[in-house]
Amino acid sequence: MSRLRNYFLTGFIVIAPLALTIYIAWSFVGWVDSWVTPYIPARYNPETYLPFPIPGFGLLVALVMITLIGFLTANIVGRSVLSFGEHLLGRMPLVRSIYRALKQIFETILSNKGDMFNAVGLVEYPRRGAWSIVFVAGEKRTEINAKLDEDENDPMIAVFMPCTPNPTTGFLMYVPKSDVVMLDMSIEDGAKLIVSAGLVAPEYEKRIVSIDGHPIEGTIANPPLSAAQPALSKRTASSRPNR
Repeated sequence: MSRLRNYFLTGFIVIAPLALTIYIAWSFVGWVDSWVTPYIPARYNPETYLPFPIPGFGLLVALVMITLIGFLTANIVGRSVLSFGEHLLGRMPLVRSIYRALKQIFETILSNKGDMFNAVGLVEYPRRGAWSIVFVAGEKRTEINAKLDEDENDPMIAVFMPCTPNPTTGFLMYVPKSDVVMLDMSIEDGAKLIVSAGLVAPEYEKRIVSIDGHPIEGTIANPPLSAAQPALSKRTASSRPNR
């Protein structure tokens, strides 16, 4: 029975992620098709001539249309039309606020400037001795930094503390840079750790360092928790008082 249980759990671990991925992808394709297909003229819709539906045709049409709109927007005529449309939206009190906020969010997410989260760190929250994972949003100078900065050598930085298991929700905080313990893990590994509630932790290898500070060949994979405790304990003891 123990061996059968292990076989079942192994099969479940293999099948469950694959099945969920297929289900989410299929649901997304169906959702896009349900939005796009009704607007396709019947003579251009292959489902008119076939006795069965074609999954993904609406998604394909949407991708072609989005690419075409991007191509048209890149020239002078397209930019003029876009500017005119934004000018009209800018005259609508409620719509313009929603449009500008959404546009800024999408431009930030889809841009290649690397202005998004650039590091993963730890912040002592919600109490002393308890640490939460945060994504460092950047060190741009804003009005908030100017109002809060008291020490030029220790600027305030924006960090986003996501919630488990949904990393898209959380809290935006401005904390002193010295209060953030930077980690070597990537943004993707940090997101996996949060979504899995700590079950999927990235591999960690600690380098062996000699007395003079030079690394020695060899690593210690997944060192015990006690090896990481002194650094945090020392940091906790020297934490600045609450503002």
